[in-house]
Amino acid sequence: MDDCIFCALANGSIPTDMVYEDEKIAVFRDASPQAPVHVLMVPKEHIASLDELTDEHAELMAHMMLKIKDIAAQEGLSNGYRTVINTGEDGEQTVKHLHIHILGKRKMTWPPG
Repeated sequence: MDDCIFCALANGSIPTDMVYEDEKIAVFRDASPQAPVHVLMVPKEHIASLDELTDEHAELMAHMMLKIKDIAAQEGLSNGYRTVINTGEDGEQTVKHLHIHILGKRKMTWPPG
């Protein structure tokens, strides 16, 4: 999608601090980190949110879920981490491109904040 910031970051047309990339996903540091480690995992395919997923995305989503632990280990999150997927307006999704926040290196509180 031409006007999506996460598409532009994932495809390299906007420079970012990329921590992992393969043919399906890109993982980069969040511009407004909420923890000492805060990275975003995005599919390279533009998918607006969890609500847009179809059965055809099953392999992609499995790939993303299985890569989280590898990214967490790479980032030194050996004592745990939090993953967050915001969906829709009430879910505080600010960028309309599916993304998973991976946060760590501090004690996470509940509710988040």
